[in-house]
Amino acid sequence: MQQDLVSIIMPTYNAAKFLPSSIDSILNQTYSRLELLITDDGSTDADTLNILERYSERDERVKVVYLKTNSGAGCARNEAIKRAEGRYIAFCDSDDRWKPEKLETQLRFMREHQSPLVFSSYVICDENDEEKGIFIAPRKITYQGILRDNKIGCLTAMYDVEAIGEKVYMPSIRKRQDWAFFIKLLKQCHVAYGIQEPLAYYRVRQKSISRRKITLVRYNMRVYHDTLGFSWIKSWMYFIFLFMPSHMLKVVKRKLDSYFFLRHKGRTL
Repeated sequence: MQQDLVSIIMPTYNAAKFLPSSIDSILNQTYSRLELLITDDGSTDADTLNILERYSERDERVKVVYLKTNSGAGCARNEAIKRAEGRYIAFCDSDDRWKPEKLETQLRFMREHQSPLVFSSYVICDENDEEKGIFIAPRKITYQGILRDNKIGCLTAMYDVEAIGEKVYMPSIRKRQDWAFFIKLLKQCHVAYGIQEPLAYYRVRQKSISRRKITLVRYNMRVYHDTLGFSWIKSWMYFIFLFMPSHMLKVVKRKLDSYFFLRHKGRTL
């Protein structure tokens, strides 16, 4: 298991509050052959920069590049992907966390199932680390399935560069670039497999970009139009008749799964 290098991609931007716990969750993985490639996206917060400098000096696996101007998470991730030397590439944002066995579990699964792209379930928490719910990953997603809606949590995704044949980069759009990225990946590898066990913690922040749902409509359309090359008419058809029903079902399922997860958690405390 301890042979292949895993490159973890992390963009940062004024992330001092949560950054140490995110970095620690990666460096404390049971699978230790990794490099953490951080691209700071023009942070103006001195605390963030000090934390990055401290970790890069303390652990040689932490490699930081600083961008002069803020260009968005997709561009920051792409800069890190360019530097990646690992056979496997995984992702973790600077406010999310991994369980210690995350990499080991996924690598074992990938090798046993010969899967070039895997992801997992994840626990949803708030800014105070209080668990608020869970997202249960589907067991399998195909290329046609990912066109309906994104059901892959970026913080849980990992792909095999060798199996796919090349590094895959994120589109430069400022939002929904993760969904467009998984569309590109699945167009090449055709199927991704989900691990039902939650292996990460996704933090919901009140001011995060992904919370502004109304503005995401425009970027959903850009995925169909710009990434896939659909006409505007076809893009609207996909959005209304495929994306929206799939997304609404996903939201309902997540709420039901979260209800039973929290209920069970309460009984076992």
